[in-house]
Amino acid sequence: MTFQPGSDLSEDEIQAHVDELIESNDVVLFMKGNRLMPQCGYSARAIELIGKHREEFETVDVLPALDAYRAALKEHSGWETIPQTFVDGEFVGGSDILAELDERDELGETLTA
Repeated sequence: MTFQPGSDLSEDEIQAHVDELIESNDVVLFMKGNRLMPQCGYSARAIELIGKHREEFETVDVLPALDAYRAALKEHSGWETIPQTFVDGEFVGGSDILAELDERDELGETLTA
């Protein structure tokens, strides 16, 4: 599944979509680009790491409205950097945190919590 609203959405609409996606998905990755064509190395790394442990997870391309997504995500995570991963409504981190969890053999458990 991939959710990709156009940049014609207002900041309030994007905030509502972010809220809904975080609440309604077991795992959601907000990234630059999409699963098949990540647009930055950090997003590609996050896809790779999550994909090692889960087949099904939601991805959201933030590039159509990057500033609005950053603001909406910051409300949930306190972070402005992309990518951001949420599991069961909780912020886990970006690709660096995912890599750290993977090195400690904790990522699989985190993604199925």
